[in-house]
Amino acid sequence: MRILVAEDLYLLRDGMVRLLEAYGHEVVATATTGPETLDGLRKWKPDVSVIDVRMPPTQTDEGLKAALAARREVAGLPVLILSQHVEQLYARELLTDGASGVGYLLKESVFEADQFIDALERVAAGGTALDPAVVAKLLSSGTSSKRLDRLTERELSVLGLMAEGSSNQAICQRLFISESAVSKYTTSLFGKLGLADDDTSNRRVMAVLAYLGLTGS
Repeated sequence: MRILVAEDLYLLRDGMVRLLEAYGHEVVATATTGPETLDGLRKWKPDVSVIDVRMPPTQTDEGLKAALAARREVAGLPVLILSQHVEQLYARELLTDGASGVGYLLKESVFEADQFIDALERVAAGGTALDPAVVAKLLSSGTSSKRLDRLTERELSVLGLMAEGSSNQAICQRLFISESAVSKYTTSLFGKLGLADDDTSNRRVMAVLAYLGLTGS
């Protein structure tokens, strides 16, 4: 994959570059400020980007703003946002643009190399990758869609793991059920959430947004 890494801390940025290259990926650009990040995203249109939320010049949400601006220009441009702490507002801003290919992880996740690379590859493929702590924080707001009341306990469990970005195979392993059972549950919950099977929407992403209370009821 062609990857852009945006992080102002040298050691973390250099470490991520080395890690990504060790896994056979190409880092096409790095950035240390919000404006550099936006310029890099526009120029390279990478397969996926790893972007810190807080970057110079303001050290507030420069990285996130750059990612959102780039995704408005290039719909679905895959971005994986890193944050030191769970920032509910930032997670909502990222997820509610309605496009696929998004991730929000805590920085500590980078130190679990295999999990980090797996999350990055899922985002690059148009999926989602959310830190379990981020999911819990969003759910704690209590705004989940009323449509979730239609789901069974097992369907909610499947959807919860889907929100974290788990593949069908990973869901099988976590819930100790067969892949055909996972497929049955996902088909059922898509139907109950009113998500049509068509080429214009990513049903997994829309189901996750409903689960997190980021779509209408």
